Amino acid sequence: MTVLDEKAAARAVAPTESPSSPTVEARPGTVRPASGPVATPAKAPQPADSLSGTSEPGKPPRPTATIPSGIAVSPEAVAAIMAADHGDPFAVLGPHQVGAGAWEVRVVLPEAQGATLLTAGQRIPFERVHPDGFYVARVKSEGRPLYEIEVAFWDGSTRNRHDPYGFGSSLEQQDLHALREVGSNAVYRVLGAQAGTLDGIDGFRFAVWAPNAKRVSIVGDFNDWDGRRHPMRLWPDGGVWELFVPGLKAGQNYKFEIRGPDGALLPLKADPVAFRAQHPPETASVLQGTGEPAWHDDAWMRTRGEKDPRHVPMAVYEVHLGSWARVPDEGNRYLTYKELAQRLIPYVKEMGFTHIELLPITEYPFDGSWGYQPVSLFAPTSRFGTPDDFVAFVNAAHEAGIGVLLDWVPGHFPLDAHGLGLFDGTHLYEHADPRQGFHQDWGTYIYNFGRTEVSAFLAANARFWLEHYHLDGLRVDAVASMLYLDYSRRAGEWIPNQYGGNENLDAINFLRKTNEATYSHAPGTITVAEESTSWPGVSHPTYTGGLGFGFKWNMGWMHDTLKYISEDPIHRRYHHHNLTFGLLYAFSENFVLPLSHDEVVHGKGSLLGRMPGDRWQKFANLRAYFGFMWGHPGKKLLFMGGEFGQEREWNHNQSLDWHLLDDPFHRGVKDLIADLNRLYVATPALYERDTEPGGFQWLVADDQDNSVIAWARKGREGEIAVVVSNFTPVPREGYRIGVPAGGFYREAINSDAERYGGSNLGNMGGVQAEAQESHGLPHSLSLTLPPLSTMIFVREG
Repeated sequence: MTVLDEKAAARAVAPTESPSSPTVEARPGTVRPASGPVATPAKAPQPADSLSGTSEPGKPPRPTATIPSGIAVSPEAVAAIMAADHGDPFAVLGPHQVGAGAWEVRVVLPEAQGATLLTAGQRIPFERVHPDGFYVARVKSEGRPLYEIEVAFWDGSTRNRHDPYGFGSSLEQQDLHALREVGSNAVYRVLGAQAGTLDGIDGFRFAVWAPNAKRVSIVGDFNDWDGRRHPMRLWPDGGVWELFVPGLKAGQNYKFEIRGPDGALLPLKADPVAFRAQHPPETASVLQGTGEPAWHDDAWMRTRGEKDPRHVPMAVYEVHLGSWARVPDEGNRYLTYKELAQRLIPYVKEMGFTHIELLPITEYPFDGSWGYQPVSLFAPTSRFGTPDDFVAFVNAAHEAGIGVLLDWVPGHFPLDAHGLGLFDGTHLYEHADPRQGFHQDWGTYIYNFGRTEVSAFLAANARFWLEHYHLDGLRVDAVASMLYLDYSRRAGEWIPNQYGGNENLDAINFLRKTNEATYSHAPGTITVAEESTSWPGVSHPTYTGGLGFGFKWNMGWMHDTLKYISEDPIHRRYHHHNLTFGLLYAFSENFVLPLSHDEVVHGKGSLLGRMPGDRWQKFANLRAYFGFMWGHPGKKLLFMGGEFGQEREWNHNQSLDWHLLDDPFHRGVKDLIADLNRLYVATPALYERDTEPGGFQWLVADDQDNSVIAWARKGREGEIAVVVSNFTPVPREGYRIGVPAGGFYREAINSDAERYGGSNLGNMGGVQAEAQESHGLPHSLSLTLPPLSTMIFVREG
């Protein structure tokens, strides 16, 4: 977090004071004033009657207080402050010079019975000038007075505190300018609640972008949620409201109380850049504290940028943390991040996956959204623990050699009152026109990517997760909905771009800049697009006109092959193209082959449930399909439960059915996935040239009558793996296929092996290639093809 003292020089003088106010040496326990030139924000626009006492049309006169003679502050200013209707609190509160050597210190203490100003060894009583708790103390001082406030409470207790309005600002103009730079990390360095010290005093600097607000206050459990207590100052040229509040501690709850441009009080808003949030259904932001996380992954971070992700194995286990496993003996509660580190990480390691992909964990209000309607994009959900607990989870993954990817949602956000919608009383983050700003399918707001500050906010969030939390990549949700202005809209329900087209030019620019920023600032990380259309160049570099993602989910492959495998084997000959079509475009993008959560919800059932045939055939089909997938070009992604053949549809409110592993068929699927992953990682031919046509060679593409398909995969050093699938329940003896080279081909995987639950038909561990031409190749293998199976052979030597 920011150490605020580094930016505090020369800005402790209130806006009404002279820049040449002399510096006085601070005594222990007092606020040290700034010295040197003064730089203060301009005053916020005031309501017409804030100082004059006149009323706005249609409103009754504001009540005023009887101010004792000799006090410089006007009754109208006091009334505006006490009505929480003053947009420039520093013009009224804090220390103000009212004459030669004469100062007034003004504070708002609604909770106090009385107060005493402590300064230069003196005790000066405050005078209550408004019955609701506006106090003024007059002090003689040649320079700006240094002081604390002793507050007396109604129960007879007292407490000393520092005055937030005795501090200057720690913001710089360059900070405000950086908030408009898409790709900068300024949003999470400047905005939010930043713990640190100002003038040697610990506290939190709050800053929030709300350019159209009439007034913004910090409210929380530290000030009885009273908007009169901590109104903020406005930097008009950046639209940022800011205040340093001394003495606050990590763990305290807060929100922003905002008056919109029409003066109406909005629902309390969570901090858009909160680093921690309350456990839903509570909605407050939570002060997080200082310092970098306690990382133990130096070795991982040093090496993750050394290899090109396209040429390394990537087998991703997609996880919904809330339903991977529960604790039934304790009310079916979630596992915590720390418990997941102890249970999930070893399991993923045992299964041979290289990465975990987390369904969204940016704080979200509604469990049923699975995280896809986030409110606090910078806060790991509190459902599973604290941000520090999440750090422990990432540490455990990296120490086990497992990368962590996050499902990231920059396309839309929910309508919850405490969220970003109508944040400052205007459509600040979202488009005002519902034809651009409202998702009809999901009932959510769409970000206004054309507003620079919004795109900068989102791009900074992407960097935050990769840099602050050491995540290894982002899977970007619903990219197609961002790219097309007419996504899921009928004619007349969308607005064309400036050229009359349906491309969202602002979203395209945002995605390109975000990808450029993440790849330049977080080497070795990846971005993956969930993009379901034929948009060209999704995973191509931006300098070639692409969107700049590292990878793209191959949704077409997923739909085609699932359709094929769900057909009864007797009909598969008529659907053979669903297996082969994907190879026509397999190298046009850097693809990930996904079998994701979307395929096991909304009435689709489970993967196992889609398989035809009796119980034995269902499991055989599933195993054959997994073998086909792991042998196919493209990185791999499998949603949790699929690795052991979950039978029911996924339910986010229930644990996976781990008891199924007592059944040999389910245990066999699990063993197969683990063996596929181990073979995959150990065999460069299966991953090294995933994105290159030269890494793939058809062997048998046209045997639709027998539903047999075969190809060779090739590594950079000449390694060869041969993948053969038989998608009928008929065993085939002496099935000959041509191969690229002679030698012994070890049967490394046979999905029909007895240990997986199969019939144990196979090739006795391997086959020697014969110098007999087949399929246009000089060497060939004579194979036994088990029923409903995939075999992977690795050429030795």
